[in-house]
Amino acid sequence: MIKFIYCVRRRPEMTPEAFRKYWLENHGPLVRRYAQALRASRYVQSHTLDTEFNKLAQLPRGSREPYDGITEVWWDKVEDLALAMQTPEGIEANQLLAEDEARFCDLPNCSVFFTEEHTIFSR
Repeated sequence: MIKFIYCVRRRPEMTPEAFRKYWLENHGPLVRRYAQALRASRYVQSHTLDTEFNKLAQLPRGSREPYDGITEVWWDKVEDLALAMQTPEGIEANQLLAEDEARFCDLPNCSVFFTEEHTIFSR
């Protein structure tokens, strides 16, 4: 299983509430619409909580402020991802999603990368 991780920062002029609303209500359905063209098997948005627990986790680690959220997209196998990025529908979907992300994400301050999961424990 291959996973795309997108650590998201909102555009500076957007409030956290406006950012989360757009991401969930506009971008989420757009990703759902293009899921088949992308050959993706799962899509999850994780919105960062406004809580003191963030500071408690950051302090001993010397970490930066948290991202506004994380997107995760799964493919069952790398061949599905490769095929999606070669078809006209997959290429168009990727482009349209990136254009929409520019409406609510501070793209130069986001981070995107592909991963492979290694489960250490699961309850």
